[in-house]
Amino acid sequence: MTNRQIRDFKEKSMKSLFFIGGVGTIFVLILICLFLFTETLNFFKTYDFIEFVTGFEWKPGTNPAQYGLLPLLAGTLIVTGGAIILAVPIGILSAIYIAESSGPKTAEILKSSVEFLAGIPSVVLGFFGLIILVPAIQSAFDLTTGQTALTGSVILAIMALPTIISISEDAISAVPAPLKQGSFALGANRWQTIYKVIIPAAFSGISAAIILGIGRAVGETMAVMMVTGNMAIIPGSELFLSSVRTITATIALEMGETAKGTEHYYALFAVGAVLFILTLGINLVADAVKKKQRAGV
Repeated sequence: MTNRQIRDFKEKSMKSLFFIGGVGTIFVLILICLFLFTETLNFFKTYDFIEFVTGFEWKPGTNPAQYGLLPLLAGTLIVTGGAIILAVPIGILSAIYIAESSGPKTAEILKSSVEFLAGIPSVVLGFFGLIILVPAIQSAFDLTTGQTALTGSVILAIMALPTIISISEDAISAVPAPLKQGSFALGANRWQTIYKVIIPAAFSGISAAIILGIGRAVGETMAVMMVTGNMAIIPGSELFLSSVRTITATIALEMGETAKGTEHYYALFAVGAVLFILTLGINLVADAVKKKQRAGV
């Protein structure tokens, strides 16, 4: 074979491998969706759908059992919302500092620290929250327990920060230099350039970082389960200072103790389907934001 034939063969082989990998990924995703939603439909054969999505009680042990989604959904949204409120401004400001204001040595140290934070297992962060944050929040707000939605939000914010910082920093660093130079030439100072030029130019990457951070927060299980108190109730006026239970924690806590084929077993799949739909919705919103930004709307 000639060199050209060898190159063509390698190129075709790589294309085939990429095609097989892509098709295989789609196939596995379809199988997961079929399994999840098939088990979910089994639940709604015996339990009313409206009662599930509007129920205020999650009590699988009562007679009759109550499988209300709202307490779990409220807990998930409160904890995740708090995490994003904390993580997004800190993460974006940190990324801006690393990319635009810090020196090379400082930036390298900060990047290494962020990567190290990303490598800490979630159970370790949960243990840290249980030992350090829970007593601190209990003392600071004079609560009966520090296992609250606020504690979960702080832990999830810490876990989401590496994703938000890393991807945002890459997006900011990728902004073409002529854009910055043109801004300076027009008389803008550094912060005006960052606010008016760099952030809008890097918005697509920053929004992707935020969405991935949200996905990291929504899907976390162990750390949240350890620090939020796991009470399936809808918080009142205290909101972040009450104990809550998230969707992921519910599945983790109850699946191992539930007999296969029971109504409770299928109810957990229904809860998992809600989490799947919630995550899909977040990704669709992110995609719409990116397309709108690229279109210049």
